[in-house]
Amino acid sequence: MTTAWMDVAAGRGALGIGLLVAGLVVVAMLIGAFWMGARIRRREPPPPTPEEQPRLPEGGPVREIRENREPDEVPRGDRRVLPHESPAFGNSPTRTGPEKERPRWTEGSSGSFGSGGPGGR
Repeated sequence: MTTAWMDVAAGRGALGIGLLVAGLVVVAMLIGAFWMGARIRRREPPPPTPEEQPRLPEGGPVREIRENREPDEVPRGDRRVLPHESPAFGNSPTRTGPEKERPRWTEGSSGSFGSGGPGGR
């Protein structure tokens, strides 16, 4: 009878113990994450009661307003206007346009370059 199988079993014992320790570490981390999540959840405010829920305004739901906007003119002057000096603090201000009709593409055209439309119009 040989003792080779004992040498192989002894060499794999350390691997088995390492896997067991790694498994215990993973389980401990999962338990810790669950515990920490429960602590954070306890500090959060409770969900709102039905009385605290938002209500519709007295006039009913707010409707969408459709209007055409056009950009305001850039103020002209003797020197260059910097963004922080512009009327809308660097944003492009707009105003209501005179046309109420929305702009549409021309008939038979898709409106984009290279999309396979008839072109040449």
